[in-house]
Amino acid sequence: MAIPTPVNGQITDAVAPTRHRSLIAILRGVTPDEAADMARALVAAGITMIEVPLNSPEPLKSITAMKEAVGDAAMIGAGTVLTPDDVANVKAANGEFVVSPNCDTDVIKKTKELGMGSWPGVLTPTECFAAIKAGADGLKIFPASIIGAEGIKAMRAVLPKETPVYAVGGVGPDDFATYAKAGCDGFGLGSGIFKPGMTVDDVSNAAVAYVTANDAVFG
Repeated sequence: MAIPTPVNGQITDAVAPTRHRSLIAILRGVTPDEAADMARALVAAGITMIEVPLNSPEPLKSITAMKEAVGDAAMIGAGTVLTPDDVANVKAANGEFVVSPNCDTDVIKKTKELGMGSWPGVLTPTECFAAIKAGADGLKIFPASIIGAEGIKAMRAVLPKETPVYAVGGVGPDDFATYAKAGCDGFGLGSGIFKPGMTVDDVSNAAVAYVTANDAVFG
């Protein structure tokens, strides 16, 4: 899959990915002026879910800019969403899914009420089932490195098979096979794919590495 070549520092066209991959790119610290180009680069590499944490600079502006840049080629959402009011603000900015570091059932219910995807952070079976009961679309095991693949395997054995489980926090491309074998369906990609100061080329290269690792595991 070709990645657009920057022209005067700008990527002008997004290349639609050939398929959806269960990877969420987490762009903590992205700014509105770079958001559109970062989103285009990620979509070109084959990543179709992009999260802007709300503790980034002017995150709602970045979400809006990304959605305008990539359209239906990717889903744009927010992370570090802590309150129902945050959820409403994300919706108003054209966000399509909500990710939280914790399991707050009020946040989950508000997210579903507004028609968005819900990915709460969980770490225990109690939190997992509370999130599912509240309507979560998937579970973000966070921080995954704390319980490791074996801990996730134990929880996966009792969770509904149809509920997607993503490992987030301390999991890199070299770990994908181990976590997939434990029952993970996808991964959240943090500082390995973006941190402030990275260029569009840096993000493009990192995204390609993650997509390559993902495809080697999931086919």
